[in-house]
Amino acid sequence: MAQGQPIYILPEGALRTTGRDAQRNNIMAAKTVAETVRTTLGPRGMDKMLVDDLGDIVITNDGATIVDEMNVEHPAAKMVVEVAKTQDNEVGDGTTTAVVLTGELLSSAEKLLDQGIHSSIIARGYRMATEKADEILKEIGKEISIDDDKLLTEIAITAMTGKGTETSKEKLAELSVKAIKQIAEKENGKIVIDLDNVKIEKKEGASTADSELIQGLVIDKERVHAGMPKKVKDAKIALLDVAMEVKETETDAKIQITDPNQLQAFLAQEENMLKEMVDNIVKCGATVVFCQKGIDDLAQHYLSKAGIFAVRRVKKSDMEKLAKATGATIVTNIKDLEEKDLGYAAEVEERKIAKDEMTFVKGCKNPKAVSFLIRGGTEHVVDEVERAVNDALGGVAASLEVGTIVPGGGASEIELARRLKKYAETVGGREQLAIDAFADAMEIIPRTLAESAGIDAIDILVKLRTEHEKGRKNTGVMVLNGGIGDMLKDGIVEPVKIKTQAVKSASEAAQMLLRIDDVIAASKKEGGTPPMPEGGMGGMSPGM
Repeated sequence: MAQGQPIYILPEGALRTTGRDAQRNNIMAAKTVAETVRTTLGPRGMDKMLVDDLGDIVITNDGATIVDEMNVEHPAAKMVVEVAKTQDNEVGDGTTTAVVLTGELLSSAEKLLDQGIHSSIIARGYRMATEKADEILKEIGKEISIDDDKLLTEIAITAMTGKGTETSKEKLAELSVKAIKQIAEKENGKIVIDLDNVKIEKKEGASTADSELIQGLVIDKERVHAGMPKKVKDAKIALLDVAMEVKETETDAKIQITDPNQLQAFLAQEENMLKEMVDNIVKCGATVVFCQKGIDDLAQHYLSKAGIFAVRRVKKSDMEKLAKATGATIVTNIKDLEEKDLGYAAEVEERKIAKDEMTFVKGCKNPKAVSFLIRGGTEHVVDEVERAVNDALGGVAASLEVGTIVPGGGASEIELARRLKKYAETVGGREQLAIDAFADAMEIIPRTLAESAGIDAIDILVKLRTEHEKGRKNTGVMVLNGGIGDMLKDGIVEPVKIKTQAVKSASEAAQMLLRIDDVIAASKKEGGTPPMPEGGMGGMSPGM
């Protein structure tokens, strides 16, 4: 019988890391991603320049954009990217906070692992701390209503601070609040906001201060015929989901013509069909037509003769927004078009913006879809302003949907840490240590804010703890002044949803990574390096 015969259960080139090494590698990868975005946190946060393999450049300090553009390969690092994406999809802001918290929770857990505490106990402690943190955040929150314009504007300004919009953040914040209030709807006593109803159009040129909110819609299309009016006042708008063209038969058809008169009659019939379509539109009183499909050249001629402004091949999403903005009904058969199907706008005009013709539908009566036109000096500026506006819109929407806000500037995190430490004392067993570690991890936010302001983080943390022990729960880091102060008085406020979502996502990701003790990575095809190298980020050699 043969002795010492090796048994292979994994394919050649597969890499396996087990036990403490697997945990250490995963924690290291997650911490590396967190450290990358940590310097972008707060009003003094720095930007990152990301260059892809095609040479395209992205300059941003938006956490979700950074981790998405980094194109990470390490499986544990990818989980941290998922945390940022979840935060962005759920709230629209707070992505950097969520990533930084994930890294710090794992860093705190690593110290406990070194002390010989089992990862499942740490995970259980983190779970208990997350539930308690949710309760605490809801308790320290302050209620907000849709009529509180001052607070809503402060939320938008807080979301945009440090994102390259400093010169115009007050104006952009006001426009963001107006946009959200315009599209907000009440259902069963609750405010419901669909951010898809705010259409963001961006064009280079002019300055950020020239950005505007249109009480209606901006469509990146031009009128189909030069003979049509450029501007229509008190527009009656028809929305058509049907081609204004002669229909072709569904089946293969062959028409035999033996006489030139028959050909003439055939062409005349096609003309009549198109004229009849236009006559139906004219009869119902429409002065503007938005068509989702094509418009025949002859139909364009008849529409321009009738003085009707027409746009073709409008996107389905834009058609739906036009319906919400103008109150029109999308019609699929021109013969069924009636006056009651028409929408209203005070003005529809074609304007040239940065060398492109665009159609503006303005002055709608109580529109439930609006457009935000963003301007800026360069493509990169416009992109960063768009990200800042998205954060502001997400922040205002989240605060209204939940109806609660909390102080920013690290005040909420310090209060969380203080109360969690007290809660830890009531919990028996080793889980107490995990809850304590969770509380310590919360302080990474005020510490980072202090570091970015160039002030001593330890001094600031000691002062903040003292103030919070005295019951001043709104005290946080005044980054721009280099001290501490009352966040609510200074208008540094955030929706409670940003904090609850960030804490939950970060905690769940940390728990999942802590429970992994074995990583088996298949080799890449075509002789590539395995996706899970020994430590560090994907693609780095052990000696780097």
